[in-house]
Amino acid sequence: MIEHKTISLADQVFEHLENDILSGKYQRGEILTESKLSAELGVSRTPIREALRRLEQEHIIEESGKGSVVIGINEKDLADIFMIRKSLECQAAALAAQNRTEEQLKNLREALEFQEFYLEKHDAEQIKLMDSRFHETLYKLSGSTTFYDTLVPLHKKIQKYRRASLENRSRAAASVAEHRKIFDAIEVQDAPLAAKYASEHVENAYKHILGKD
Repeated sequence: MIEHKTISLADQVFEHLENDILSGKYQRGEILTESKLSAELGVSRTPIREALRRLEQEHIIEESGKGSVVIGINEKDLADIFMIRKSLECQAAALAAQNRTEEQLKNLREALEFQEFYLEKHDAEQIKLMDSRFHETLYKLSGSTTFYDTLVPLHKKIQKYRRASLENRSRAAASVAEHRKIFDAIEVQDAPLAAKYASEHVENAYKHILGKD
C-alpha cells in the first residue's frame, strides 16, 4: 500500500517498484501488469503507467505486449557497475579527503559508528541501510554533484547483491572495517590513501559477490 507523502504519487510508485525489483521481490522474467500492480498497491493505473514508463527507461523492465517483463540486473550489468564504481569511487574518496568539512566528517563518522553498532547486534538489514548512508555521505563529501548523481543510482542498483553479501557475518565485518579505513584516511585528509582504500573496498565487495574471496 502506497502512503501519502509530499512527493507525487507517481514518484512514490516508481520508488516502490524500483526497490521491489532491485531487491529481488520480483524475479527476472516475471510479468508485471497495470491491473495487477494497481490492485497490489491500491492506486489507480495512471501513476502505475508513469512508473512503468520510467522503469523501462532505467532498463530494468521491458514491454512485452503482455505486460512489463522484469529484467533487473544481470551478470554483465553487475560487472559494468563495479567497473564504473571502482573507477569513480576512489576519485570521490580522494575529493572527499580534500574537500570535507568537520560537519560533513561528523555525518560520515555517525554512519560508520551506526554500522559498527549494528554489526555487534548482527542486524544485517540495518547494516545495509547504514552502508547506503555511508556511501551516499561519502559521495556528498566529494563536493561533486556529478559524482553523487552517478554513484548513488549505481550503488542502489546492486542492493540485492549487497543485502546477500552483508548477511554474511565475515563479509559484513570486513566491509565495516574497510569503511573505517576509508574514514580514517578522509579524516586526516590523505587523498591517495582514501582513494586506495575505496578502490580496495569496491574490489573486495565484487570478489565476495562472485565467490572469489
